[in-house]
Amino acid sequence: MRFLLPLLLFLSAVLSLPGCEPKEDVLTTDSSAKLEFSSDTVKFDTVFVTVGTVTKRLWVYNRNRRAVRVEEISLQSRPGVTYSLLVNGDAGPAARNVEIRGRDSLLVLVRATIDPTPAAGKPFLVEDDLRFRTNGNDQQVKVLGYGQNAYFHDSEVLPCNVVWRNDKPHVIFNSVLVDSACTLTIEAGTRVYSHAGSFLVVRGRLLVNPTLAPTGELKPDSREFVRFQGDRLEEQYNDVPGQWGGIQFGPSSAGNVVRFAEIKNASFALFIVNLRNRQPRPQVRVENCVIQNISSAPFALAGGVNLAGAALLSISGDFAVRNTLLTNCAEHAVWAVQGGEYSFDYCTIANYTGRRETPSVLLANGIRINGQPGPLVAPRLTMRNSIVVGSEKDELELVNGEQYASGISIRNTLLRTEKYAQTGPLALTGNGNVLNPTASIFKSTPQRPRGRGFDYQLDTLSPASNQGLPLPTLRTDLLLRPRDAQRPDLGAYERKNP
Repeated sequence: MRFLLPLLLFLSAVLSLPGCEPKEDVLTTDSSAKLEFSSDTVKFDTVFVTVGTVTKRLWVYNRNRRAVRVEEISLQSRPGVTYSLLVNGDAGPAARNVEIRGRDSLLVLVRATIDPTPAAGKPFLVEDDLRFRTNGNDQQVKVLGYGQNAYFHDSEVLPCNVVWRNDKPHVIFNSVLVDSACTLTIEAGTRVYSHAGSFLVVRGRLLVNPTLAPTGELKPDSREFVRFQGDRLEEQYNDVPGQWGGIQFGPSSAGNVVRFAEIKNASFALFIVNLRNRQPRPQVRVENCVIQNISSAPFALAGGVNLAGAALLSISGDFAVRNTLLTNCAEHAVWAVQGGEYSFDYCTIANYTGRRETPSVLLANGIRINGQPGPLVAPRLTMRNSIVVGSEKDELELVNGEQYASGISIRNTLLRTEKYAQTGPLALTGNGNVLNPTASIFKSTPQRPRGRGFDYQLDTLSPASNQGLPLPTLRTDLLLRPRDAQRPDLGAYERKNP
């Protein structure tokens, strides 16, 4: 024991020597000790005015053996934007004298709020520099954000008989509800952006572009169109499906009209849920629309109902669709079960998505609810002057179709089908139908690309040209170009002569 005290004193003295301090904790002032970063740019999604974005992360690495002291971490704070930092638990526009151990890292969190004054109502780029000053070195990381003034709708029940104006975009967070006996009207040119997982739920009535009556031809990117999409507006998200939920109609919904609209990048586009086949059924009329990039991810409803994905989905509902393009749907373009009436006039369903093993159009007379068969109700389908094609050999499936064959009428329509090209009660031969053509139908598709993007207007020698039956109430196409009075083309687009 007499040697214990001297030994402890010796060890204490040795450990206190400067040379024994861990190198990772010893500060270096060498100007060559620079920082490295996980990215050279902190890029935000479009930042809507007064709403902070999701927090963006930037990792700061000290690759040196010894510690460094970052004298200042700051933002330039340029006009029109307020960026804030969170460093080591402290929030503010700047942080000072932050030490990073050798071969260690620091997490910097950045948030932004945009001032509505510049270019109100229009997207604009807000650029800033995140500055790191260490041992006389100034290093910078770019901070980019896009701002836009908007109306915000967060988990709200909308006022009855409200009108969404087009002077600013409308942004949906956490879903919104149009209640029973109420109407939401969306005027021409309105932009509706929905956050991930958000839906527009309609128990009452939805009117999209109900009064628009253009006097001439519309362009594909016409400003009169109402546009529904997700709230991530960077270029790389332009055509990414599944960014938001979709528009859902409940059993009490009636008299819905969706005209001159684009619905894209959703999990579903329009879907009716009327599990008990409530009468009168919910109705949705769709005219002159483009519905595209739908992820069609299956999901379950309360009641043990598993829904297959679709752009247009209906359980005991009615859809009347005219002059409309449905494309790039990962599972079904149309999924309709347990009754309902469905009409498609001058529609193009062009579904060339990869890895799909389901038909673009599927009808069935029943569905399982709580594990038990629901009521068997025969659906009715009328299809005229339309196109249903894609990457599968059978793009139409009528489950138990023999039981409701009398309610199926398909005329003057181009289809890709092997199953219904044979004889039998559901055979689609005759009636002006064009089955399984081999010639090019459209100007550009994923299977036959030409130039940038895809174009589902008819090719010069398309087998869909001049195969239609004149419909007196439909004299123009999706873009309001006049239809041939005697021999109109099939599909949403009338081929424009040079």
